[in-house]
Amino acid sequence: MRRRLLNIFAWLLVGCVLTSFTPDNDLPVAKGKFKPTDESLKTYKYPEWFRDAKFGIWSHWGPQAVPRQGDWYARGMYERDFYNCAKEEYQKANRYYTYHVAHYGHPSEFGYKDIIPLWKAERWEPEKLMQLYKRVGAKYFVSMGTHHDNFFLWDSKIHRWNAVNMGPKKDVVGLWQAAARKEGLYFGVSEHLGASYTWFQAAHRSDQIGDKADIPYDGNNPEYWDLYHEPTLPGDDNWYTNNPKFQREWYDCILELIDNYHPDLLYSDGGLPFGNDVGRSMIVHYYNQAAGQKKSQGVVYTCKEASAGRWVQDYERGSADGIREYPWQTDTSIGDWYYRTGQKYMSAEEIIQMLVDIVSKNGNLLLNVVQTPEGDLEQDVLNILEGIASWMAVNNASIYGTRPWKIFGEGPSLSGQQEKAPYGHIDNAVKDVRKYLPGDIRFTLKGNTLYVFSMEIPEGDLHVKSLGLKAETGQKVKSINLLGSQEKIRWTQNDDELVIHKPSQTPSRPTVVFAIKL
Repeated sequence: MRRRLLNIFAWLLVGCVLTSFTPDNDLPVAKGKFKPTDESLKTYKYPEWFRDAKFGIWSHWGPQAVPRQGDWYARGMYERDFYNCAKEEYQKANRYYTYHVAHYGHPSEFGYKDIIPLWKAERWEPEKLMQLYKRVGAKYFVSMGTHHDNFFLWDSKIHRWNAVNMGPKKDVVGLWQAAARKEGLYFGVSEHLGASYTWFQAAHRSDQIGDKADIPYDGNNPEYWDLYHEPTLPGDDNWYTNNPKFQREWYDCILELIDNYHPDLLYSDGGLPFGNDVGRSMIVHYYNQAAGQKKSQGVVYTCKEASAGRWVQDYERGSADGIREYPWQTDTSIGDWYYRTGQKYMSAEEIIQMLVDIVSKNGNLLLNVVQTPEGDLEQDVLNILEGIASWMAVNNASIYGTRPWKIFGEGPSLSGQQEKAPYGHIDNAVKDVRKYLPGDIRFTLKGNTLYVFSMEIPEGDLHVKSLGLKAETGQKVKSINLLGSQEKIRWTQNDDELVIHKPSQTPSRPTVVFAIKL
């Protein structure tokens, strides 16, 4: 009980300090055309490289992979069963807590800070993996910068909890960037730091019941508050903290990341951070500093908020339900976000269909490829990537450099709830992945070539209603080829539809592509 009272006293002391803190409103921002206003940000021009690239691969990787249990381990390991007075309900212990106690010990004795040194990344070969990702078809690569665990994967001079000082003792971001540049891929980083201030507060708790009741977890020790953050004040429990001191700390850290690596893409895990001038100032700095880089072909900032032309809107595990005016991005994973023993992965075919659907609506796909804690890939993952690579080798012209057509698609699935459904990911496990039916079609356009994707292998002839001569979107067809085939394609076009007669030889996997000259 004495330790409990000391902890409460320390928390109140911090609360006094935070309450009296006055933020420095003079945020450092690179000079340039952009100002921290929405009107100024709406003059942003989307880089052609991003619009052409369509497909990126992400390494959502770090110390939380070590237990091999999946995403959000650093928080869940501190969540024992307790009675929630506010909700008047009993909440069961997080499965990560149960696992952690059984395998590592109680979080008052062995906390997340003790997991970090176990991340060695001893089988990580960034150059070899980047060669693979290029062959798979990625045009850009994104490295984790920092997750909600507040551990930095770059060589930070302002934060001791980083991958150069601890764990693998390597500049993970820097090595990924060098490998991407060598292969000619654009390079991005993701930051999840903004949410960490409230996300990591579970580390400041203690068990309510059992033989460890009232013994504080290691996050209560002020010696480690630079990892677990200081305790928040009551009411500061949203995704983003409302504390100006924390917001300025975030700003300084992200500027270090930007200024040290000058990434082509920067991703924030949430809406515009803090929804105020702090977030806008960061974007302005990012855009303006890029203009001063001679080799920059333009940069992309992406967050999970409608863009109105200010940045790229990101949909986590989801998609736009139609063609969007501004380029956008889906971020998703082939399985869990972090490595999890026995997890199920999406198939190559499902990923290809997802990519096609997204591109038809003016979007890009950023796909997390799950790495083991050691840094290599499981054979199942390698097999999936090879499946994508073989499809892209034949059909890449229908993806890269394309733009949406008049409509994104047609077919039987559009009459249901298909387009409003997420991409089938529930509780970080792959379930009910979006399915397509024979006759479901997607379109992309490049010049006077319209690419028609049959999302499933046609059971017979393919009927394209949108290309009927009297259809609102109808245009006269000059010729049709099946990508990857030398066979002469037979077709007929009438007022109601274009009929592509089934080839004698069709690919064995779903999603075949016809190139139509208009």
